[in-house]
Amino acid sequence: MRPYAKLVNNGLEAVDIVKDLHRQGYTDKEIYVLAHGKDRTDRLADATDASKIGISEEGMFDSIANLFRDRGDQLRHKIESMGFDTHEASMFEAELDRGKVLVMARH
Repeated sequence: MRPYAKLVNNGLEAVDIVKDLHRQGYTDKEIYVLAHGKDRTDRLADATDASKIGISEEGMFDSIANLFRDRGDQLRHKIESMGFDTHEASMFEAELDRGKVLVMARH
């Protein structure tokens, strides 16, 4: 099954999308939020009751490799670990650079 992704303009829109995904049957552990800044991602995950992409999604090697990548590379790898191809990951990452928030879900 293809993962779900939606770009939104801010945290308030992200909250609405996450609530809608909950109504559709997704659990907190199946919904992820991602912003360009790590602190913003952490705050959004807490505010929306969503998850952050971590070791269980990326795998140990990519999680460790992210310590040595710039933020754009980290974001692209995180997005790819959710099931998106390289082109999609680059497009989403470019939108995150512009201040957007990415809400993703997968069963």
